Amino acid sequence: MATATLVTAGTKARTEQGRGIRPSGWIGFLFIAPNLLGVVAFTLIPLISVLVLAFTDWNLVSGIGGITFTGIDNFVAIARDPGFWHAIGLTLVYVVVSVPLTVVLGLALGIALNRPLPGRAVLRAIFFLPYIVNVVAIGMTWLMLMNPKAGLVNQVLDVFGLRPGWFASSHWALPALIVMAVWGGVGYCSLIYLSALQDAPRQLYEAADIDGASAWAKFRVITWPSLLPTTIFLLVTLVIGASQGFGLIALITAGGPGDVTTTISYYMYQTGFQFYRFGYASAIGLVTFAGVLVLTLLTWRAQRGRALND
Repeated sequence: MATATLVTAGTKARTEQGRGIRPSGWIGFLFIAPNLLGVVAFTLIPLISVLVLAFTDWNLVSGIGGITFTGIDNFVAIARDPGFWHAIGLTLVYVVVSVPLTVVLGLALGIALNRPLPGRAVLRAIFFLPYIVNVVAIGMTWLMLMNPKAGLVNQVLDVFGLRPGWFASSHWALPALIVMAVWGGVGYCSLIYLSALQDAPRQLYEAADIDGASAWAKFRVITWPSLLPTTIFLLVTLVIGASQGFGLIALITAGGPGDVTTTISYYMYQTGFQFYRFGYASAIGLVTFAGVLVLTLLTWRAQRGRALND
């Protein structure tokens, strides 16, 4: 009996000692507090503000007291706004051209880098570099390359009798931005595809080799179905990124010449921070978000059951 009491007392003492040195639950919150505060300050509060302001008329100059509830008037105005639909059209052109080109070239580059090439690791790093370079550095580099008079691109094209005006031309400004977007995204896509290619089922390729399948047949029956989830992921992320594209447009063209590069993201910026119509700009943001969300859900649904593993 005495032994059992001693054992129980020792166990209790060790338990209390362990509780004494064990960190309390609130210490964990202290570690995540900086990130949590950042999320609340720069994500949650702006999101709630957009949801509220979208149903108001507010000019920043008038202060908080100038906020007026207008119901759905902003959304009715959007439906009748030719500037909004012009920006949507330009954004669709930008997305529809740049995203497929980026995916196709990224896939081709990923397949090439999946082969035993000399210096393959260095090539991967070189192709991925544009994706992580600062947008200002990218913009200034392309401004010099596409200078209508002294740029390297026009010096090469001049051999073929071509000398586009690029960012100074209403016909070439948007194509120039598309070229920049494709150049910046191909390396990222290639590395994502390369990772997926290395996980492809080798036994299926071996069986196809035994059956004498051609390279195209193996790509169509094995490679492409196994890469379908990766392709959908890239399409979704690239569409979202392209629809939010702002940095290069603001740095290089400022929506011009005229309004030929005023995509929806830049149009929203102009509405809010140049014309101070924050309620209307918030409504534009909500409409854009809803459109991208619907497109994303449709894309995910379209690929269900088509992947090789499904």
